Amino acid sequence: DQGLPTLKQLSFGRAVNVTLGLPIIRTSVDHGTALSLAGSGKASADSLNYATRVARDIALRRVAKYG
Repeated sequence: DQGLPTLKQLSFGRAVNVTLGLPIIRTSVDHGTALSLAGSGKASADSLNYATRVARDIALRRVAKYG
């Protein structure tokens, strides 16, 4: 937890939380919900898109390794 502020400052929008040890692939964005931006037209989907790409990459690697 102590490293998170530095990680967020250096790579906001490009860091992804990955939960290990689950039978499914789970990724999430590197920030909170930003409800204050909802409906304002100022929110960006970049973090969500990146987390989705990371999940896809993990899935493709699993298929390549295990079939």
